Amino acid sequence: MHELSITRHIAAPVERVWDVLVNRQEEWWCPKPWYAKIVEQDRRPGGRCAMVMYGPDGEEMPQEGVFLAWDEGRRFVSTDAVTADFQPAGPFMIGIWEVAPEGDGTRYTASARHWTEEAMRQHAEMGFEAGWNACTDQLQALCESA
Repeated sequence: MHELSITRHIAAPVERVWDVLVNRQEEWWCPKPWYAKIVEQDRRPGGRCAMVMYGPDGEEMPQEGVFLAWDEGRRFVSTDAVTADFQPAGPFMIGIWEVAPEGDGTRYTASARHWTEEAMRQHAEMGFEAGWNACTDQLQALCESA
């Protein structure tokens, strides 16, 4: 499997982490100064998963795909390999976001699975570790601040 992954213990109950993870994505999904705007999230397998990420210099990066799994309170999985009307798209990855109780907090894991080793290397070179860790920092801060 061609997977990149990060994991973190968050000092907040799993219910809180899940709530922030899925209901406040616009606040943590992109490393600042970038930000995301949700277009649609049809939270079910096969449902549309669409947002646009905006950069500080006017950049726009649309993300279009579908949910492959939605396990309420535990994980969601999405891919950009197909669009909501099941049209093939240039696949880049399958994203998996998971939460699980751990001690007095939550184990958060985010993974990106790629079709090829080359795509995985490309994602790593694009700054996967720094970018996804920055997003996790933002998620963690939101979860632990209440």
